[in-house]
Amino acid sequence: MELLGEFLKLTVLGGLTIAGILVILIWKKNLATKVTYIRFVVQLAAAASFFYLFTFPVWQLAVLMVILLMPLVLGRFFCGWLCPFALYMDIITLIRKALKIRYRNLPDKLNKVLHNLRYAFLLLFLFFIPIILWSIKPPATLDSAVLMGLLLAGPFEPLKVLLDPATPLIVPWAGPLEVNGVYFSYPYVQKIIYYSGEVFGSFNALIFLVLTIVGAFFLRRVWCRFCPTGSSVAIINRFKVFKWIPLLHLDKDKEKCTKCGICKRVCPVQVTEVYEQEGGKINTSMCMLCLRCVEMCPYEDCLKVKIGRKTIFNSRNWLKPSEAE
Repeated sequence: MELLGEFLKLTVLGGLTIAGILVILIWKKNLATKVTYIRFVVQLAAAASFFYLFTFPVWQLAVLMVILLMPLVLGRFFCGWLCPFALYMDIITLIRKALKIRYRNLPDKLNKVLHNLRYAFLLLFLFFIPIILWSIKPPATLDSAVLMGLLLAGPFEPLKVLLDPATPLIVPWAGPLEVNGVYFSYPYVQKIIYYSGEVFGSFNALIFLVLTIVGAFFLRRVWCRFCPTGSSVAIINRFKVFKWIPLLHLDKDKEKCTKCGICKRVCPVQVTEVYEQEGGKINTSMCMLCLRCVEMCPYEDCLKVKIGRKTIFNSRNWLKPSEAE
């Protein structure tokens, strides 16, 4: 009965997600915002799914490996559509738009430096710190080391930092803030408190909270620009034999591109390659596949989203009603 109850919860969540997407597809006529609304529905469902997932004693290493290996097939789809932290930044962006405050852009060179910096952070938390902790205090046996690895405990504790973007605002564990028996948290806050100690932990966590919220208010998807969890397989697909990675990617028809610059202006993380590249597969690890550029491109079939060689979504001339409407 307990298993049936959990299955019903998942069925309800999946049904609500599909219903929300169908409502948008049927009733939302503006082609320039239809995908954006669908993405919000998927992001909300993903945040609820992470809360549900963390209510169980899961092997955290397995969850982390799925997130880190996903780019091999789907690129940075997790960052664009599934990451709870990205959802919070998108909600802050909506508030800024409602207040009619214009966003800011970073200089392109600085933006790319931040993008490359995330690989250093990834190596730090994925290898260097765990190796140092292992050398200081190695697990007693190989079995205990495997168990610690699966649970991200002991010398593998720093790897939990790479899972923090998936932290829901309401958490099923003892979070840093409790209101009427409901615990609230925020990505990285508990790690900052844990590593900063009792004296400075809460203060440092508050500084991080304010900086990321204010930063996200003026810079779209500010954390996504150097988030180590969002590191993709950019180094691997520099080799010709791996050019097929990732399967899910953007493709550009240079014959239909007029260099209007819309794709560059609407990108929340300031990806310039979609605009600058002549045509073909867009090879950039900065792209989160949020599809805002494809959605806003006013030229039919100029930009396409492909999985392998099959097109699953393409740009449409939203300046005039399509024949289907």
